[in-house]
Amino acid sequence: MAITNLFTAGGIVMIPLLFFSVLVGALIIERIQFWVKINSRQNRVVQQVLKLYRRDNLVSALDKLKQNTDLPIARIFLAALELEEANPEEFRLALESEAQAEIPLLKRFQNIFDTVISLSPLLGLLGTVLGLITSFASLNLGNIGSTQTTYVTGGISEALVSTAAGLIVAIFTLLFANTFRGLYQRQIALIQEYGGQLELLYRRRYEQGDT
Repeated sequence: MAITNLFTAGGIVMIPLLFFSVLVGALIIERIQFWVKINSRQNRVVQQVLKLYRRDNLVSALDKLKQNTDLPIARIFLAALELEEANPEEFRLALESEAQAEIPLLKRFQNIFDTVISLSPLLGLLGTVLGLITSFASLNLGNIGSTQTTYVTGGISEALVSTAAGLIVAIFTLLFANTFRGLYQRQIALIQEYGGQLELLYRRRYEQGDT
């Protein structure tokens, strides 16, 4: 069965399901680009910054961070390192505050994914109910085998197609949503790890009077 025929057979609920699939597809592409950018550059940039800072080359470390402000970890480090004469506690609070500010960007579109995952099967179920209503409305027990049978099978087809479409959209979205959720959790762990390393270096410099 052609795609257009499937869309027609699925009934009116195929319209929002099509909208959801297009929307989710676009958001998934954006999130893939976002995470590829982070995972391909972040570790290298952080290691270079920590190495420069460990060698007391604060200016070069700041320049390196400013060149990579499109990375969340770079913005977090900058917010703390640009504080003037901050004690270790203030430095830690700056790291934590900026990390919290980055969370909405890291979790971007997660609510939309969750909504699509929840609504798509329900729309499919609605299509099932509407299809069955059509089938029963067309059923005439006195004329079984007549042309009205076409309307009955058409209604059942609508019910099955819409249900399958809703499940496909939900499953597809769920796979990527869970992948992005895992990347987010890993990123939070890395931010805590790298932030702890930077905080330790800063504390040592502060105790030595080099800040």
